[in-house]
Amino acid sequence: MNDENGNSNSTPDPEDIRRLWEQMMSQGFDPEALASAAGFDGSPESLQQLFANIQGAFFLPTPPEEGSGVNWQAAALKAKEIAKVGSVALDDKDRKNLTDSIGIANLWLNEATSISEVAVEAKLLSRALWVDDALPLFRALAEPVADRMNRSLGEAIQSQLPEELAETLKGASEIMRSAGAMMFAMQLGQSLGQLSQEAITGSEIGLPIYAEQRPAFITQNITEFVKGLDLGPDSDQVYIYLVLRELAHTRLFKHSKWLREKVVAQIREYASGISVDTGRMEELSEGFDPENPEEIRIALESGAFLAETSQEQQQALERIETNLALIEGWVDAVTTEAAKRLPKGEAIREAIRRRRATGGPAERTFQTLVGLSLRPKRMREASELWQQIGEAVGNEKRDSLWDHPDLLPTDKDIDEPEKFVARLKADLGLGDAMDQALRDLLDE
Repeated sequence: MNDENGNSNSTPDPEDIRRLWEQMMSQGFDPEALASAAGFDGSPESLQQLFANIQGAFFLPTPPEEGSGVNWQAAALKAKEIAKVGSVALDDKDRKNLTDSIGIANLWLNEATSISEVAVEAKLLSRALWVDDALPLFRALAEPVADRMNRSLGEAIQSQLPEELAETLKGASEIMRSAGAMMFAMQLGQSLGQLSQEAITGSEIGLPIYAEQRPAFITQNITEFVKGLDLGPDSDQVYIYLVLRELAHTRLFKHSKWLREKVVAQIREYASGISVDTGRMEELSEGFDPENPEEIRIALESGAFLAETSQEQQQALERIETNLALIEGWVDAVTTEAAKRLPKGEAIREAIRRRRATGGPAERTFQTLVGLSLRPKRMREASELWQQIGEAVGNEKRDSLWDHPDLLPTDKDIDEPEKFVARLKADLGLGDAMDQALRDLLDE
């Protein structure tokens, strides 16, 4: 790795790195064999230099921030690079369609929900601006998962080092953490960039990108979605329907200030249980091909080193899915009611449902971040539950369930909507005379 004058080259020798990985991933970690395979004399100084070169081999232009599981600078650069592909400026006609639709949508939503409108101007975004604005939310969601996995991987590697190499290679786990931070950055940047070309609104990924609850629209993507439905002169109805959904989302999260942070906290809870399966690491090392160093990178990105999901983790994932289904179900029920004046409203609703069923932005977001496969069927069931609640007790009582997390329906309630509605009516004193007499008798 030194030139003929004895100076260190800035580019590491891939052969040295492949040989080192072959020895590190094998059993035993013989010091002499490791030094020989790497082409060094085995001294701590030369091995430290080798690990510095490994760090360079993972393409780390800048180190991750202190304590971060993702190199966010690299993630943003990758995402914006993809976002700018095929981007076009906002057309004045599209701008007018959106602004006109906002006024209509607010009037109709006032009839469909008791939750008041948000007095904040909507933001019209390009794809690249969406990346900038969405990055803080993705950081809050992804960093605990990435950091936990990177630390577990580093701990697993350090625990397998023999005592005679523990001191010499004490930086190995930290280098792996840095390498993992870049790998997560590339994976997340790729996902964010692709989402920027598909997301229509600021809340379409399942959670609003703005903590202060501001409606947002990715204008180019909306225009392409509208054209794809090919409704001709009825295209203005698509704009109204999409604006209805976004404003309903914004109203809900503005009303329930705890809701956004609740889902983020649940993802952090899930991340705390992530661990690395050392047995899978050993399996990979047995078939490791030194001619294919990308195998390690691919294994990390695909989650091949993650241990099986525990019962506690599975329960955490189910709680996340339930809350997301309740959110989407309420928005769908309210939007459907507000859009009843639109002749094409039901057709547009089904088009959005098909989009989600084939893997929309929300589905892909949570699959990428926590491996959660959102079930479109679950969201439809939640929508039916909210519809039944509204018909039984009225919109005001229905919407008041969002006042506190303890009031919300549970996973079981989604499965048994009739029982939940009956119980809710009883609590509100809205049952029939016989039910009331029975309750009075039981109270006595």
